[in-house]
Amino acid sequence: MPASTVHVGFGLLLAAGLLGRYYDRKALFVIVAALLLPEADALAGWVMAGAHRTFLHNYVFTAVVAAALWWDTRRSESWLRGRFGQYGVHVAWVALFVHTFAHLALDWAHLDGINALWPLHDEFFRLEGEAYLSSEEGFVQTVVDLEDVSVGDGASRAETHVATPADPTPDPDPGPVDRRAPIAVDGWQLYLVVIGIFVVVAKRFQSEPPEQI
Repeated sequence: MPASTVHVGFGLLLAAGLLGRYYDRKALFVIVAALLLPEADALAGWVMAGAHRTFLHNYVFTAVVAAALWWDTRRSESWLRGRFGQYGVHVAWVALFVHTFAHLALDWAHLDGINALWPLHDEFFRLEGEAYLSSEEGFVQTVVDLEDVSVGDGASRAETHVATPADPTPDPDPGPVDRRAPIAVDGWQLYLVVIGIFVVVAKRFQSEPPEQI
C-alpha cells in the first residue's frame, strides 16, 4: 500500500492547488489530519478482523460527511460558517476532497483495494485495468467490465488482512515480527513525497502578486 508519507505528499500537492487565498499553516494542518485519519483504523484491527482498509477506508463515510457539510453550509445559520467563516467552509471541502482522492483513491488501486461500500456491503474492491487507443482495436478499456455487472468477487473484511506496523499479522501468536513503516516502496511514491514537500516549501517563498493598476 502507499505509505502515509506518499498520501501526505500527494495531498500537499492538491491542497496547494485548491486552497487558493485560504492557503496557510492552519489549513495545511487540518488537511493533513483529515488525510491521515483513515490510518487510525489499523488500531481497530486489534479487536476487529480486517478493520484496516475497512472501518475508515470507505466511500460511505465520505458520502455521509459530504452530505452533512452540504446540509450545514446551505443553511442560513450554518454552524461551520458561523464559527469559522468562509475560510472554514472552504478548508473543510478541500480537506474532504484530499481525504478522498489522496488517500482512499490511492489505496483503492493497491494490494487488496479497500472495503469501499462498508458497512452497506462487505467486500474489498480494487481499481485496476487499463485504457488505450489502438489502431487495430479502437478504444479499449478494462477498468470497468461492461459485460459483467455483478457486484464483484473481492474478499470480505473477515477474509482480508492488510498488514500495518500496529497490526502486522492476523496470527495471534506469530513470534518475532518485523514491523515496517514504509516511506516509499516504489519510485513514483518517492516522487510524490519529494514533489509534495517541494511545493509546500516553494509556496512559502512566493510573494503576493503586485496590485493591478
